Amino acid sequence: MYMRYLFLVAAALAPVGCGAFHTSPAAPAESDATLAQIYFWRAKPGKLDEYTRYVRDVAEPIDLEARRAGAFLSVRTYLANDSTVPWTHMRVFLLRDSAQLRGLSEALTAAGVRLQPDSARRRQQSEYSATLRDRVGATVAQLVRR
Repeated sequence: MYMRYLFLVAAALAPVGCGAFHTSPAAPAESDATLAQIYFWRAKPGKLDEYTRYVRDVAEPIDLEARRAGAFLSVRTYLANDSTVPWTHMRVFLLRDSAQLRGLSEALTAAGVRLQPDSARRRQQSEYSATLRDRVGATVAQLVRR
């Protein structure tokens, strides 16, 4: 429940308290989104810039590959400017339906394999990412239409 509340507060304050630093290329079907899978990460002390670069250089190409394969409609990463929130990076994946939600994790993994077929290199990337950040939580939110 706390994470859902946190997301709602973060979304409401996004223009003042966060900066979005990644938007997937224009997705006309984004209006078809009904769900959002939201991941909250906290960069380890002294690793904020390094983790932000990791998201840009490693995670975003995987996201793009997964989106091309139909895994989700769009993704945006928010960087918190407010040090009182427990996360530094919030990644929001917009999804068409529960089928996309169920397949998201597997699709992201498959995209990572396509981009980096060498399992030893993928393991190194995973180990490196673990030195940069900690997972704070995740939640699924239903989009509200006006």
